[in-house]
Amino acid sequence: MKKCVVLTGAGISADSGLNTFRDAGGLWEGHKVTDVCTPEAFARNPQLVLDFYNMRRRQANEAQPNAAHQALVRLEAHYRVQIITQNVDNLHERAGSRRVLHLHGELNKVRSCADGREILDWTGDLNLNHTDGKGRQLRPHIVWFGEEVPLFAQAVEEMRDADIVMVVGTSLQVYPAASLLHFAPPQAECFLVDPKPQQAGRAVEIIAQKAKDGVPALVNELIRRASAT
Repeated sequence: MKKCVVLTGAGISADSGLNTFRDAGGLWEGHKVTDVCTPEAFARNPQLVLDFYNMRRRQANEAQPNAAHQALVRLEAHYRVQIITQNVDNLHERAGSRRVLHLHGELNKVRSCADGREILDWTGDLNLNHTDGKGRQLRPHIVWFGEEVPLFAQAVEEMRDADIVMVVGTSLQVYPAASLLHFAPPQAECFLVDPKPQQAGRAVEIIAQKAKDGVPALVNELIRRASAT
């Protein structure tokens, strides 16, 4: 069974009604990145940051998986599918995908400010009175701008033996995630599904459609191929 690695970005969640940074003129819910998405912002105004992520968590949990998420689940019957997502929602999991690696963290998890290994499931609001087992403040389990991406090395290894790479709804402008495509084998077949495709840095077949339209069509073609062999 061939391996298909799927790198997803904000565009696939946008089709479920979640706002993207790219389409909002560099703002998330009216906030500059430097005000809510950096360690410095949390140190400066932790309540603002917590409120911002509480809002994002509520929005994400109210959203529903769309046709693109559902199509990727169908693909698992015919390929070894590994999803690597830059998104922090759980729409892939709720659709039924079994192998999802979250490069930038997860909204429904929090971690200790003092010990990054202490990670807790979390679905409600997070406030300043919420602490870990030793009384230390909890923070969103999110990789903020300026922080290392702990799972990047794992993502690279997943990409190294891909037969097919599908890039969905990402501008390929945010590093280090944008460099992942370069770790795919030279012979891997690559597809880019995005209504406003950017330069991918290697040969890709471009499908200039929204994720909810382009991904199901591509999945159907890949399933047809697998069934014909």
